[in-house]
Amino acid sequence: MKRYTLIIGLVCLSVSMSLKAENGYDLWLRYAPISDANLEQNYQKILGTVVVPGYSETQQIIRKELKRAITSMLKTPVTVKTTHTIEATLLIAKLNELHDFSNIPALASVEALGNEGYQLIQPSNGPLLITANSDIGLLYGTFHLLRHMQQQLSLTELNLIQKPRLKLRLLNHWDNLDRTVERGYAGFSIWDWHKLPDYADPRYTDYARANASIGINGTVVTNVNANALVLSTQYLEKLTTLANILRPYGIKVYLTARFSAPVEQGGLKTADPLNTEVQQWWQYKVREIYTLIPDFGGFLVKANSEGQPGPQDYHRTHAQGANLLADAVAPYDGVVIWRAFVYSHEVPDDRHKQANNEFLPLDGKFRDNVLVQVKNGAIDFQPREPFHPLFGSMKQTPLMMEFQITQEYTGCATHLFYQAPLYKETLDSDTWCKGEGSTVASVIDGSLYKNKLTGIAGVSNIGNDFNWTGHPFAQANWYAYGRLAWDYQLSAEEIAKEWLKMTFTTEPNFVESMVPMMMDSREVLVNYMTPIGLHHIMARNHHYGPGPWVTGGRPDWTSVYYHRADKQGLGFDRTATGSNAVNQYFPEVARVFGQRELCPDKYLLWFHHVGWNETLASGRTLWDELCYRYYSGADAVRQMQNQWDAQADFVDTERFTHVAELLKIQAKEARWWRDACILHFQQFSGQPIPEGYDQPAHSLEYYMNIEHRFVPGIKNE
Repeated sequence: MKRYTLIIGLVCLSVSMSLKAENGYDLWLRYAPISDANLEQNYQKILGTVVVPGYSETQQIIRKELKRAITSMLKTPVTVKTTHTIEATLLIAKLNELHDFSNIPALASVEALGNEGYQLIQPSNGPLLITANSDIGLLYGTFHLLRHMQQQLSLTELNLIQKPRLKLRLLNHWDNLDRTVERGYAGFSIWDWHKLPDYADPRYTDYARANASIGINGTVVTNVNANALVLSTQYLEKLTTLANILRPYGIKVYLTARFSAPVEQGGLKTADPLNTEVQQWWQYKVREIYTLIPDFGGFLVKANSEGQPGPQDYHRTHAQGANLLADAVAPYDGVVIWRAFVYSHEVPDDRHKQANNEFLPLDGKFRDNVLVQVKNGAIDFQPREPFHPLFGSMKQTPLMMEFQITQEYTGCATHLFYQAPLYKETLDSDTWCKGEGSTVASVIDGSLYKNKLTGIAGVSNIGNDFNWTGHPFAQANWYAYGRLAWDYQLSAEEIAKEWLKMTFTTEPNFVESMVPMMMDSREVLVNYMTPIGLHHIMARNHHYGPGPWVTGGRPDWTSVYYHRADKQGLGFDRTATGSNAVNQYFPEVARVFGQRELCPDKYLLWFHHVGWNETLASGRTLWDELCYRYYSGADAVRQMQNQWDAQADFVDTERFTHVAELLKIQAKEARWWRDACILHFQQFSGQPIPEGYDQPAHSLEYYMNIEHRFVPGIKNE
């Protein structure tokens, strides 16, 4: 028996030592060698003679990517030809170039593919074919083929048509011109403005490749807390270099526009959107931008929110402010994306209600090229929020979803937190705006109210760390966001499988173990941070770690504003007896959220103030359930550690160790969250921690006195 164990151990050791050291830079585009000999032989036959006609920049990129991928995966040199031959085994060409294939019955129509869609098909007795109406469609189809190969799936008898469900699929970078990144946890900004336009970091091209591989077609390169300097000629010339690199990958550049730019950059005395000089300044500035960057996407604007200037400074509405910029970019087919994240401490109403109150009366008053960008929930990117009531309420204005990929409230990239379940939970939520089945996804894709402009945005988690995202598993959130932006009907589990196979290994034992861990990670984090509908109880300012005791200053920037703990119970009453925020939802939704016996426990304390001894769906009292959730969440992180430790034979040492060390941090901080929150709320419940649970390691005073300085992603004093 001992000899058998020794042999197995030596085999595992040899496998582990044979794995190539990796630092994560290649993301999900590693193009690892095919491990199945029969499949490799099949791939070589199908990809023996590759033809990509045409010499556009994008077509040259396709040829380069194919050579790189096939050479790596099949370990054989490949020549990609530019002229069609009858011997072609893989042909990548636009529909209008397929003269010899016009008789294929299954060939898609121009309308079916649209501008960015593609078809991947293998006709009988013909080559594997990727076709589209545009070069970008061909690029997307090529990445689909390579994704298929990286998962070691069969290429025979393929016939699929893909096109995006949303037109604008953007990353929002909260990157500042000094290269700091607001709420960024992966180093400094990848945009090196100091060296632009003369030096273009090769990383920009790899950034473009990664985004094109998942269908992202736009990037807002600057922070929503905007700096007007980026609109200067000096910086527009720098931006031009980036635009030229990203364009062949189908990616447009966008800028955040500071509303006061006419004053700060133009020398005007006002930025009033109804002032003629202000209108002329924006028209001139937009003309300058489009002269340099003909396919410039447009502007993203944060106005009259958290101290940012805006039209309300001049007693104008958000619509009047947005329309000022929309009129300027309209001749160039540009768009304006106006953020609905507005709230004021001077308004005595529930922060949950303020965006709805401000924007709903403006429905129908925005120009046709304006989208209103709405966060997934009404507060601020919490680990769990009910969907924002604006979704479905605005019928004449296209709404654009805003998700946060960067982990501001979810562990600052020291915690493993797979966000696709969060995205899906929001997208699949039923607004009931036009009856049952009126999901948030069907609102943003334009199908419910026939909006022509559609889009989605993800606040980037990308920095200049060697692996782009800080935590190796944070790459999965970038990937999942892109895949869902392309097709929100994909499941979170399916996306996790894809990402694991391409990023680590196709070994079934590894994938089958890691998918459940990723899928559970969201609920685990919610349990040890904000269970049962608690929200915004993080530490002040940097949001790193627990702070349920935070008070003082702006009420809506404190924790006690949200959890409302007292001797009677816990939770924010948003029913008719409280702030009545539930009334902003359609009646069928309001009825569920508003009735204590119908409201799901996951949103319970979001909408209800619940007594400490009230019984929940689990049969436990609120206090006992709160303890159960906090302790089970912290315990689950230790289980995640064990699950990861069992994968040592399947992952290279460098990345395995990196994840293992971060899981140690997560386990430590989950206990920190558990103990601090339980001790704080115990002051109000007056009840003991149930038997069987460990006692907190320190006193409440100890946790309240913990200070963290220089947390990444915030301005440090």
